[in-house]
Amino acid sequence: MPKINKTRTRNVAPDNGKDLTRLRIALTAFFALDGFVFAGWVVRIPAIKEQTGASASTLGLALLGVSAGAVITMTLTGRLCRRFGNHPVTVVCAVILSLSVALPPLTHSAAALGAVLLVFGSAYGGINVAFNSAAVDLVAALRRPIMPGFHAAYSLGGMIGAGLGGLVAGSLTPTRHLLGLTFVGLSVTAVAGRVLLREEAPAAPDRPHHDDTPAAPGRRRPAEERVRRRTDSRIRLLVLVFGVIALCTAYGEGALADWGALHLEQDLDAHPGVAAAGYSCFALTMTIGRLSGTALLERLGRTRILVVGGATAAAGMLLGSLAPSAWAALLGFAVTGLGLANIFPVAIERAGALAGPGGVAAASTLGYGGMLLGPPAIGFMADWFSLPTALTSVAALAAVAAAIGFTTRRVAVG
Repeated sequence: MPKINKTRTRNVAPDNGKDLTRLRIALTAFFALDGFVFAGWVVRIPAIKEQTGASASTLGLALLGVSAGAVITMTLTGRLCRRFGNHPVTVVCAVILSLSVALPPLTHSAAALGAVLLVFGSAYGGINVAFNSAAVDLVAALRRPIMPGFHAAYSLGGMIGAGLGGLVAGSLTPTRHLLGLTFVGLSVTAVAGRVLLREEAPAAPDRPHHDDTPAAPGRRRPAEERVRRRTDSRIRLLVLVFGVIALCTAYGEGALADWGALHLEQDLDAHPGVAAAGYSCFALTMTIGRLSGTALLERLGRTRILVVGGATAAAGMLLGSLAPSAWAALLGFAVTGLGLANIFPVAIERAGALAGPGGVAAASTLGYGGMLLGPPAIGFMADWFSLPTALTSVAALAAVAAAIGFTTRRVAVG
């Protein structure tokens, strides 16, 4: 009796809708965990700075370890996902992320802190590519634009992580707090990871790029080869376009996180408590926008979300940066959050639908680069001009995202 080849069974989509629902819940848990762990680390940065005795400049260099690790790993994770699968890579990265978040309090120098943050950033970048790639395939299997829901979970996890971190900061040492994050992370991974490893991944959607397997010499006609090359070039260009959209929106998120409170307090004489509410308003409306994102995408489509969202964010940020009062600026920040809410998820989903994990990796790297570029760029422009003027660059890039969304409306945006 001939031997049956079973090597491709792992890519068969589950027939049972309950399986897809379980996958959706498990992936949502990993998105929320990512935001929770990262926010929990961020709120303890001041305590870690004091513990290591680092100056502001040396702490800044140490914190680059997160960025460097994330960017380097994002460029490699797409290949790992294609080789081992999105689900196993997600679980492995979640374990490393949960373990590595406990390491910063164990360091006593900026150099050691930078080294452990390189590991933490690598896990953070890796899990972002892996679970976004898994989410792209699940979106295709369900045939519903549910990507914003996953990113809403990330935002909610971040808000809970930051709020809880602020509550326990006075009573728990950084070591105990971050070790608690490790316990939570490993517990969530043990439960949700079992689902990802047990359930077969949905079959990857048919994508317009060619099979990577080289054809035998003489098998492909010259005309077919030219068509294939043109198709590949078009797909790479589109992935780059969606990556630029992600960059434009993530730039605004990074800028508001680092400079929003200072603008309210320094330029508008807001009370420190009111100034601290600036980013909270932005994050809250972004979360609300993402929770309603699936319904909006089904009603309006991706093109309108990109165009209307970018235009709304541009108008909101103009108000937030140029308003004469703190309360008007807070309103502007809130409108900006609503506008930007669903642009990043749409850009990542479209890049993944076009080119699989490699597309997600490319767009995520560009988007994360935008989040890193925002704060220092705002700082330089604030020195050259003023902080309110510098913050208008967020509005400008949101308008660029809207313009790109409009010009690409006929090419795979929907």
